Amino acid sequence: MSLRRTFSSLGCAELNLEATLALVANHALDGVELRALGGTVELPRYLAEHYGSPASLAAKLGAAARQIVAFDTSLKLIGNTPADREKLLEFLPWAEALGVPRLRVFDGGTGLTDEALAQAADTVRWWQTLRRERGWRADLMAETHDSLATAAAILRFAKAAPGCAVLWDSHHTWMKGGEDPLVTWPLIRDLVVHVHVKDSIAVPSEKHPWTYVLPGEGRFAIAPLLAALRADKFAGPVSLEWERMWHPYLPPLDAALTAATKNRWW
Repeated sequence: MSLRRTFSSLGCAELNLEATLALVANHALDGVELRALGGTVELPRYLAEHYGSPASLAAKLGAAARQIVAFDTSLKLIGNTPADREKLLEFLPWAEALGVPRLRVFDGGTGLTDEALAQAADTVRWWQTLRRERGWRADLMAETHDSLATAAAILRFAKAAPGCAVLWDSHHTWMKGGEDPLVTWPLIRDLVVHVHVKDSIAVPSEKHPWTYVLPGEGRFAIAPLLAALRADKFAGPVSLEWERMWHPYLPPLDAALTAATKNRWW
């Protein structure tokens, strides 16, 4: 098995679902993780407005539904509210009807204190109990976005919340955590089901101490990481997270996907 080449719809947030899936075909990729459609991240509401019901959308998409590798939700494991949890649950009818295997959640927080870790573990237990009761196939994956910026933090989380898969944002642990991806990966590989990749240069931007650039034009060492993933027979999505919705200075996603293929980011 080989890794699956995918992208996040954050890079083409203005497009509808059909145009987003067309990008998958046009670039000969394996799928997409849906974060935004039609300019909004409120995906359950958007899908209901445009397709009616989960069953209707499943019938419309047919086998193409398998190209949707994840729904990216806004829930944070740390510091969420009952209302936040209810918004997560709005994704479930759509995920189950389409066979979407994963729901992305954020770690949240600003550091993995004991209190923060307890909150994250409580959220995971709430989810796992409900999932067992309802018999859902879709499951969570926690993105290494904020508090889980190092392998040590990720392993602490895994011990406190066993059974919760990890979406490894390899750029975040590199830039925020200061870890070489080749150091992080062997420590967390048994937990990882999905990998985010992106490139940057050491020039501050409006929101970060770095500036995102086209894949292959920055400092992120993708070749050794891909070699490590393939050596370990990683078969999950490796997804270009082109955050154009949050960073309008970025060129269109089509250009980024073209650069990713040209510069061997897959």
